[in-house]
Amino acid sequence: MGFDDRHNVPALRRRALSPSAWCVVAAFGTYFCMYAFRKPFTAGTYVEPWLGGAGFKSILVIAQVLGYTLSKFIGIKVVAEIGPRRRAILVLVLIGCAELALLLFAVTPAPFNVLWLFANGVPLGMVFGLVLRFLEGRRHTEALVAGLCTSFIMADGVTKSTGAALLQSGVTESWMPFSAGLLFVPPLLLFVWMLSRVPAPSQWDVAARSERTPMTGMERRTFFQRYALGLTLLVLVYLLITILRSVRADFAPEIWAGLQKSVRPDVFTWSETAVAAGVLLVNGSVVFIKDNRHAFFTGLGLALAGTFLIGFTLMGLSAGVLSPFAFMVLHGLGLYMPYIAVNTTIFERLIAMTRDRGNIGYLMYLADAFGYLGYALVLVVRNLHPSTEEFLTYFIALSWVVTGACAVLLLPCWRYFATNPATRSVSNLPTPTLGEAVEVVPLSATWRADERR
Repeated sequence: MGFDDRHNVPALRRRALSPSAWCVVAAFGTYFCMYAFRKPFTAGTYVEPWLGGAGFKSILVIAQVLGYTLSKFIGIKVVAEIGPRRRAILVLVLIGCAELALLLFAVTPAPFNVLWLFANGVPLGMVFGLVLRFLEGRRHTEALVAGLCTSFIMADGVTKSTGAALLQSGVTESWMPFSAGLLFVPPLLLFVWMLSRVPAPSQWDVAARSERTPMTGMERRTFFQRYALGLTLLVLVYLLITILRSVRADFAPEIWAGLQKSVRPDVFTWSETAVAAGVLLVNGSVVFIKDNRHAFFTGLGLALAGTFLIGFTLMGLSAGVLSPFAFMVLHGLGLYMPYIAVNTTIFERLIAMTRDRGNIGYLMYLADAFGYLGYALVLVVRNLHPSTEEFLTYFIALSWVVTGACAVLLLPCWRYFATNPATRSVSNLPTPTLGEAVEVVPLSATWRADERR
């Protein structure tokens, strides 16, 4: 499909849906399967206490998060620089290394096996960025990435249910993570093969969203310096949301236990499926906004709305008007609205509207690295100072802190980008008609030239 076909635009658009469907199925399936190598162990309790009263499960979670955090910092370079031909094979290599670490976790006695969960986290942290790079820079990117992001919302619940089911069937807590990963190897191979066949963005995509290229170290530093204050505020918001999201995900059994006495294994799947459906509908709908500047600020608006929803949900639980299931679903929706807005819209449309050379992988891993570093610090501090309070009490207090701080940070962030010369008066470039060539010029270069004049 190119600009030389002048006469059948509706047919071209219909044909464009087929590659989009292929992209979202491949990306969703790949990342969904990856979660089976990361999250099932959190369905266990690992109750034996050690190291100053901290629970062994908390130590395991901290170890994996530290490995995952290290991976995010490595990914700032690797994900930003890697070319398209090596992405799919690297996904398989990384997940294979993670499964090997789970095997070693199973055969190594506690507490020494904690080192293998650290090793499990190191390769897995780069998988999301590699998958994301296949989807960015397209006219349907919001819908595609929203589909990708629903994978980890749903997979978080499904893989916990898988782990819980394996435990109920008699598999030990040590062998359960490795066994869960084995179950997902065949579909993983299929989906990564599909991912390797994803076509490059079309000329229409490049015209609408700009070309996405690997970034050198100098290009990454230049991009950050150009929007330093706005990006710093966004990274802080993402850090706080990542902390809360990760606590909710890794300690879901403890939170549910605080909400109700008996918890069925499938409750994780059903609650997170409902959250995923809501997020897909809300965040994916931004794809219909063609103007990149309007879409960018819509993403910021969704992030702010999500923080308010968390606050209303907490008040509803306190007033006794929400059931445990309704609380977890609405809290999850409010939490994932800003989280997914960053993943699907804010960084994507920032590059699209400024036309700066770069890719979303760099921006996402810059935010992710500090997000997971913050989560790791929270886990360490909490377990060095164990509390006698129920985990639900801690989770509710953390939710209030995060939602308040994010609301405060998003307002100056909005003002920064609304008044920044590179984004203040940006509108879409003229939409090309079929057959037209488009010259793409970075808008930041345009405003710098205007300032010199």
